[in-house]
Amino acid sequence: MTATFRPIAGPAPRPGILDVAPYVGGESKAAGVDRVIRLASNESALGPSPRAVAAYQARAQEIHRYPDGGSTELREALARHHGLDAERIVCGSGSDELIALLVRAYVGPGDEVVYSRHGFLMYPIAARAAGAVPIAAAEKNLTTDVDALLAAVGKTTKVVFLANPNNPTGTYISAEEVARLHAGLPPSVLLVIDAAYAEFVSRNDYEPGIARVDAALANGAGNVVMLRTFSKIYALGGMRLGWAYCSPVVADVLNRVRSPFNVNAAAQAAGVAALADVASVDRAREHNDIWLPWFTRELTMLGLAVNPSVGNFVLVRFPDVDAVFAHLQSRGILTRKMGSYRLPEWLRITIGTEDEMRQVIGVLREFLAR
Repeated sequence: MTATFRPIAGPAPRPGILDVAPYVGGESKAAGVDRVIRLASNESALGPSPRAVAAYQARAQEIHRYPDGGSTELREALARHHGLDAERIVCGSGSDELIALLVRAYVGPGDEVVYSRHGFLMYPIAARAAGAVPIAAAEKNLTTDVDALLAAVGKTTKVVFLANPNNPTGTYISAEEVARLHAGLPPSVLLVIDAAYAEFVSRNDYEPGIARVDAALANGAGNVVMLRTFSKIYALGGMRLGWAYCSPVVADVLNRVRSPFNVNAAAQAAGVAALADVASVDRAREHNDIWLPWFTRELTMLGLAVNPSVGNFVLVRFPDVDAVFAHLQSRGILTRKMGSYRLPEWLRITIGTEDEMRQVIGVLREFLAR
C-alpha cells in the first residue's frame, strides 16, 4: 500500500526567508573507513589547550546555574591580553552570532550589505535573513579589491563586511588598504573587519582591526567593528565563542539586541583559560608556520595550482574536483568543496597534523599518477 502525503499548512515566513540557502559546514564522517582525517572545517591541528579543557570540565557541576550575562571575566581577560577597553568588547556565541546581530541591528528590508565576491557565506545569509540585498564586489586574483568594494557601496548600503584574512581564499589586504577602504566609506556605513584567522598571520603590513577601530574612534567615527573567534587557533569550535571590539555606541547596540545569556558558562571559562595558555597558541602557530608552506610546496610539485594563504588552510585547484574529492573521501580524508563560494574547481584543505598532511600528499600523488 502506497502512503499518500498531504501538504502541511502553516504560517508563511517573511518574504525572502525561503530564498536563504542554509549554511552547510564541512563534512565530519566518511562511510566505510576506520580513520577519518577531518580537513574540511579549518579546525586546529593540535586541539585545545589542556587548561581550556580543564576549565570546561570544572563547570560540569554548575550547569544548573545561569552564566554571567555580560561575560565579564572573559571580556576582562581579552582586554588584558590585547590591551583593550573591556567596555568596548562584546562576546557572542561564535562570531557567526555577532555577524547576525550586527545585520539585525543596522540593516533592514531593501538595504544593501556589501562583501567581497568570495567572502564568508554568512555575510549574504545574514543579509537575506534581514530582507536586505547582498552585493558581492569583484576580487583581483582571489584577493579583496578595495576599489571594487567602494564602487559597490550605494545610497542604501548599511554594512561592508571584510574578511581579513579571507576564508576560503586565504588572502589578505594590508592595514594601509583597510584604512583606505574605511576612509572611502560614508560615516553611516558600518565596516566590519572579520579577523577570524588573525593569529596565524605574521606579515609586517597586516593589522587585525584593533588599530583601525581605535583610529576611527579617535577621529570621531564609531563605524568600525573587529570580529574575532576562539574557533580557529584556540581550537574551541565546539564551544561557539567569539567577540567583537568596537566603539561604545556599537557596543551599546549589540548589548541591547543580543540574548541576555548568549555565551554559556563553560565557553566563558574555557576562553579565559585558553587566553592564559600562551604557549599552546604559540605551538599551534609554529605548527602552521611549518606545515602550511610544506603542504603548499608539495602540492605545487604535483603540478597543482595553490592559492597563496596566510591562514591554516589552502585553496587548491583540480581539473576534476569531484573525482579528487571522492577519492580523498574514500580514503577517509575530508576536504571542502567550494562551489557555494563560486569556486567550483577548487577544494579547501585544512592544515592538519604532520601525519595527516603526508597522507594527503601520498593519496593525491597516487590519484594523479593513474
